[in-house]
Amino acid sequence: MAQVNIRVDDLVKAKAESACSDMGMSMTTAINIFLVKLGNERRIPFEVSAQPTISRAEAESLFLQKMKAAEDEVGKGNYKTSEEMHKFLGV
Repeated sequence: MAQVNIRVDDLVKAKAESACSDMGMSMTTAINIFLVKLGNERRIPFEVSAQPTISRAEAESLFLQKMKAAEDEVGKGNYKTSEEMHKFLGV
């Protein structure tokens, strides 16, 4: 059996150990699950993406502003179809 040594931030390790413990497994088991899936599927088994450019609160605020604007436009009769409203909202 091979051994893998990695360096990880202390807080990251503590949180991971706690999560694994809550699921009834060791961190070694969790990492082995990851490595098996990586090897079998030849991909990272979860989404990896960059941090959003705006915070969740900012995104929610922007969404609510657009929804209010869309409601105002609907009230004025400016949308004939839901597709027109979706285009306005960017969804």
